[in-house]
Amino acid sequence: MSTAETPVRRTSGATRLAENAMAACLGVMAVAVFTNVVLRYGFGDGLPASEELSRLLFVWMVFIGAAAAYPAGEHMVFTSLVAMLADKPRAMAAATVLIRVLVIAACVMLGWGAWQQVVVGMGSDSVVLKYPVALLPLPALLCAVAIGVMAIVELIRRTPLDLGHASEME
Repeated sequence: MSTAETPVRRTSGATRLAENAMAACLGVMAVAVFTNVVLRYGFGDGLPASEELSRLLFVWMVFIGAAAAYPAGEHMVFTSLVAMLADKPRAMAAATVLIRVLVIAACVMLGWGAWQQVVVGMGSDSVVLKYPVALLPLPALLCAVAIGVMAIVELIRRTPLDLGHASEME
């Protein structure tokens, strides 16, 4: 494929920030786990903080990635059902609205549950690193808010569904 045929992927500043944050989380996790393994098996004693730090960073990395994947259309989709409506504009519009409303409802439920966990975690600290336990469910809350807002904007703007995943279906 020549350079002229290669699609250029334009990334927003928010996407680059999310990708850099995920890379930083992964890098710190890799160093912490590697150091812990070397200390544990090489010297018989590890770093207890390594496990807590890795768990916290993994949770943040996953939810940052989920929020960054939504506008790029990289979440799992079931295009086979909706693609059957492609030649029926009214049905496709109704399905698009229904899907966006379901995404918003899922975000509300995830956000509400995460908020309850954040409130519970405000009163306690982690065992080893002593960070507020509220930092563990916080990325789920932020992810739910981010995806919910993006879905509301798509609903208001009447953004059509991206059915470009059809080529990836098995």
